[in-house]
Order: sequence, then structure tokens, then C-alpha cells
Amino acid sequence: MMGGGNPILPKDTVTFNVGGKMFQTTSTTVANAGRNSFFGPLFDDNWNLDNCNNKNGDDQIIFIDRNPECFGVLLDLLRTGELYIPPHLPEKLVYREAEFYGVSDHVRGAKWGPFEGNRVRLTKSVAGRAPGDGTAIRGGPDGGCCVAHGCIVHVYDWMMEELPPLNLDYQIVNDVGWLDARHVVVSACERLGRGDGGMGLFNAANGELRHKFQVHHDNQVKSFTAGALAFSNMIYCSCKGRSNEYGVGVWDQETGQQVDFFYEPLGWSLGDADRLQWLPTSNCLLVATLFPRKDNCYISLLDFRAKSMVWSWSDIGHPNNPVLVDDKRVRDAIGMEDASSICVVNEFEDLGFIDLRSSASKDDEPCYPKLAFHNSQLFSSMNDSISVFSGPDWVLTSRLRHPYGGPICDFSIAGDRLFALHSELNIFDVWEAPPSPPFF
Repeated sequence: MMGGGNPILPKDTVTFNVGGKMFQTTSTTVANAGRNSFFGPLFDDNWNLDNCNNKNGDDQIIFIDRNPECFGVLLDLLRTGELYIPPHLPEKLVYREAEFYGVSDHVRGAKWGPFEGNRVRLTKSVAGRAPGDGTAIRGGPDGGCCVAHGCIVHVYDWMMEELPPLNLDYQIVNDVGWLDARHVVVSACERLGRGDGGMGLFNAANGELRHKFQVHHDNQVKSFTAGALAFSNMIYCSCKGRSNEYGVGVWDQETGQQVDFFYEPLGWSLGDADRLQWLPTSNCLLVATLFPRKDNCYISLLDFRAKSMVWSWSDIGHPNNPVLVDDKRVRDAIGMEDASSICVVNEFEDLGFIDLRSSASKDDEPCYPKLAFHNSQLFSSMNDSISVFSGPDWVLTSRLRHPYGGPICDFSIAGDRLFALHSELNIFDVWEAPPSPPFF
């Protein structure tokens, strides 16, 4: 027998009738779709296709009442790992069929390469409802995103189709974050005397409020304003109430119940925090309160196990720091555990690093006050562009720029995409990494 491969036995083949068109393939190809796909139930625990074959070994034809052209595209994707959509076939139709078959992750993986800031390209810009009211954008784990506009959070799936919005009934949104691919957590201001505000868990697909998080103090439920959010296996949120509910609250992701509260020490502003970030290696929460909310920057690391502030820093009393003196106020900060440092940026486009071990700073680099750290690359927005810094010395290696829409007020990286929200025209851009070239 010629060739090094094993022969395809009848029991290893399966035939589909999709909308009247026949497709025959192998168990190996179908298994590539994964256990959670439409095809998963065709296999037993040992990944055998016996359940869809007759006892005599003849193929059983499985009928699927769906679009046959799209099925052919997706079947070829499972065979080769490459996605080719004929020009006459609408991409959105293929994407929706991929959702039905549970192979959208395969489509995303073939359409976009691994995220690398120096390779991304602008693929589209999405206009919002009203200019100038965009406040935050957050990329979702499945390639979609959500955008906060005043009291509304607009949600987009990975095809950039808008889903039903999250409406907070005139409560201004402070922050928003993805708990998982199906749920979004929103924090909002309390309106004086109304007893609203706080945090809510929403269904990302239909906008339904699923749970409202509460703060308990002195055995009573308290009304509070919720600010910056962060996630680990818990939900963290900066809180500001009318009594003594100033600090950072902690809620269990599974039950939604409050499990802890770090009360604000005298002289610090945990309840007004602009950024929370969970640092998994340190097992601590970074809390940063920044200008213009406060005239001085306060950064701290909270260890909830020891109930202590294990590290803290403020730009007060650092006159020799070239980045953070006088009117050069800190506008954003982000922890980089790989470099054992915190990166800060001020309103004059100066970038500096605070060493968590010695509080020393490094040389300046130009950038603008929004930061992100992803796959060992540092990203910083500057007016209408985003700079990408790489390597141990954080060298500027690329700059992403799209001037339409005004300055960038927020950006987010998730999965294989970078989302950038422009402040003036309420437009957000989607940057994607092109797929790697095939090897022949």
C-alpha cells in the first residue's frame, strides 16, 4: 500500500444533507469543531462516531435544515484551518451560521492572527448615537465590545452587530466590564436622594438586568456610588456612600454576595479610584486615584488576605521626579508585574515607571494619558493615535493612528482586537491583526 497514512474506514466517515446538498467528511474533520459545537453530540466519550452510524457500518445521513453554501465554507475551515468566503456570499451570513454550529471561535482564529500591536490594521469605525458622550470602551472575551455613553451601554457582538442596549434609567455610567462572554457588570453614580446607583449585572445578549450588587454596613443595605471595576475570581469596585462606605468592595462572582470591604485609610481616596487592576502574581489589587479627580495621585496595593495596604505611593513629596512634579499631574497608571513596576503618564505626555521595589523612575517617552499592557507590550494613547512600546527598554515600535473622530478618550484590548473610542464624534475604531500567511 502506497502512502504513509491510514486508510479511511467506512465507520470513520459521516454524511450530511444540508438544505438538500450532500457533504461527506471524516470523523477527524468533524471532531475539529470541538465538544461544545453542534457536532459534539455525534461523538461518544471516546470520540467515536458510532452513534451516527448504523450497526452494519453503512453511513447514516444526517439532515440539517441550514444554508448549504455556508456549511461548505465552514466544513472547509474545519478541514484546512483556513477561511475563504466567496465574494457572492455575505460574510454576516457565514458568521451567523458559525454561531449556529458553535464554531465561531474557529472563524475568529482564521480571520485574525494572534494580537501583536505592530501588526494590527484598522478594519472599521462604528459611529455612536450622540457626539461627545462616550466615556469607556471594553473589549469582550469573544471579540465583541461594549461602549458606555452617558446612562446607556451599547453592546456589540463579535460581528460588530449592535445588541439591545443596557439602560440605566438616567444613572451616569462610571465603568463597565465583562464578567464573561455573556454578562456585563456596570457601575454607576447614585442620584441624590434616589437610593439608586451602585452596580448591576446585565445579560449582554438582551440587556436584561440579572442582579444588583449591594453594600452592607452596620447590618444595613446602603446606597452608594460605584466607580472603577476590576475582576479576578472576585469582583472589585471602588465605592462611595453617604455613611462610612468609602473604600473598595469585593463581591463573589458566583453568588453576587458582598464578601469583603477595604475601608479607606485617612488621607487616601480609595472610594474615588479611577483605576482598579488585579495583579495575579502579587495577589493584590492596584488602586489608583488620579488627576483631575484629585489634585494629587494616590497609588496603592491592597492585600485583602492581610487586610493591609502593602505598598503605597503619592506624587506629593517627590520634587526630584522629572515626570511627576508640580503641574505635571498623573492621568493614568497601570501595573506591569513582568517588569515589577507601575507605569504612569501625565497630561504633558510624559511616561514614567515606578519600581515596586525601589520607587525609582526611568526615562521619559512620549505618550498620552491612557495605558494598557498586553502580551508584554505597552500601549499608550496620544491624541488621535496609540503608541506601541516593546522590548525590555520599552522602545516605541509602532503607532496606530486614525484621525477621524477626534482624540482617543479610551481604548481596550481583548482577544484579537484593539478597540479605540474617540471623544468628539462618538466613534470607536476596531483594529485587528491579519492572519498569518499559510505555509505550503
